[in-house]
Amino acid sequence: MITLKAFAKINIALDIVGRRDDGYHLVDMIMQDINLFDILSFEKIEDKKGEVVIELVKPDPNIPLDDKNLITKAIKKMMELYNIKDSVKVILDKRIPAAAGMAGGSTDCAAAIKAMNEMFSLNLSMDEMKEIGVKLGADVPYCLVGKTKRARGIGEILDDINEMPENLYYLIAKPEGGISTKEMYEAYDSLSDIKHPDIESLIESIDKRDIEGIRDNMGNVLEIVTSQRVKAVKEIEDIMNENDAIVSMMTGSGPTVFGIYDDFNKADKTKQLIGEVLSKEGIKVDLFVVGTPEK
Repeated sequence: MITLKAFAKINIALDIVGRRDDGYHLVDMIMQDINLFDILSFEKIEDKKGEVVIELVKPDPNIPLDDKNLITKAIKKMMELYNIKDSVKVILDKRIPAAAGMAGGSTDCAAAIKAMNEMFSLNLSMDEMKEIGVKLGADVPYCLVGKTKRARGIGEILDDINEMPENLYYLIAKPEGGISTKEMYEAYDSLSDIKHPDIESLIESIDKRDIEGIRDNMGNVLEIVTSQRVKAVKEIEDIMNENDAIVSMMTGSGPTVFGIYDDFNKADKTKQLIGEVLSKEGIKVDLFVVGTPEK
């Protein structure tokens, strides 16, 4: 049995720079993995049936267990590509909130690709695994490598950049309900006055470990459309900004918001406050204070 951690990601910046003829949006993003993860265990069943069975540690009706699941798609794709006949059992301990803009499905998919490579001794290079991954989801290549990366194209073109400064803490707040990524991108297309993040200046600030420069050059062009539909996005950001966050921003297409802190206790205190405030409004929210994965 092979057990892997599949880490969530946040967007330190998300810009849309164009659109392909097939409708896919072209993006320019800074991605960062965080120490919030699903745990997946993979077992090879030598029965020549070629089946994929997913079991959840905690039942969740929102997680499909059939061919709609990216884990299943990844395993079946690799079975097809490399003529694998045996079945695979997967035990999924889902800890990353679903439909949160944190690549929860994509990171599980990436873990499945890595596990198949190891279990069946395929000896694939990272580039070969990325090539499989991008056909399953634009975030999958990033999730295979993690760390701080610039992502372009539809998210599959990855550039190495310096990592975010150490000793930062990320307060993650995911209000209840999900958002359709497709719908948010379509809503973005109707906007006329858009403030774009300065990606080049952001990269320079990361290089210099310049926290103020990072704060001033971050941005997410999808936030304006998501926050119109999920009012808690702005409310959560306001609470973070009023309570010691260096900066707060929505990640991905939302509705998850994160705040960056230089002190764990400040982040944890704000976590408690957000929970109390939103609970009084009848809004459920998943809250975490995390660092980045150990390298």
